[in-house]
Amino acid sequence: MNFLAHAVLAGADPALIVGGVVGDWIKGPLPGPLPSDLARGVALHRAIDSHAETHPAFQRSRQRVAVDRRRYAGVLVDIFYDHLLARDWARLRPMPLERYCTEVYRHIDARLADLPEQARPAMNLMAREDWLRSYADLAGIADVLQRMARRARQPNPLAGGEQAFAADAAGFGEDFAHWFADAQDFVARWS
Repeated sequence: MNFLAHAVLAGADPALIVGGVVGDWIKGPLPGPLPSDLARGVALHRAIDSHAETHPAFQRSRQRVAVDRRRYAGVLVDIFYDHLLARDWARLRPMPLERYCTEVYRHIDARLADLPEQARPAMNLMAREDWLRSYADLAGIADVLQRMARRARQPNPLAGGEQAFAADAAGFGEDFAHWFADAQDFVARWS
């Protein structure tokens, strides 16, 4: 769910970026139907997800989510972390967010034919609706959560989940700062 963070953590390698962004749509053992360079990006995506789930700051963020939304806390925290990354982009990254997002979409488009058919519509929609840049505003996060809630197979509390972020934005921000620094170190060791 945290597409922007996966792209950033992948570094400068276009294949790792594409594999990182598309990772949630790739199931099963690797390389599966993917070329080996994209499969490596998906492997990194999975490693980052595993690292996040066990990281103390990520776990603290999950606990910040109200009990009635706790079942979906991991998804919410992923989205909140992308919001914090996008919101604070100018302080964290040298390239403007708009330009970075355009590059990510260009990398994905260049490898679209290598992606499984079921992932292509979402990747096209992501670029067309500029999901990555929309994370910078709380309204963008609200829209993402509303869309996710509608697509889910069962009733869920995702819609309105941005209120959980707003209730403790400083706490989530502190957790994100700790997690993101450690995640960058983790990826450097993984590589």
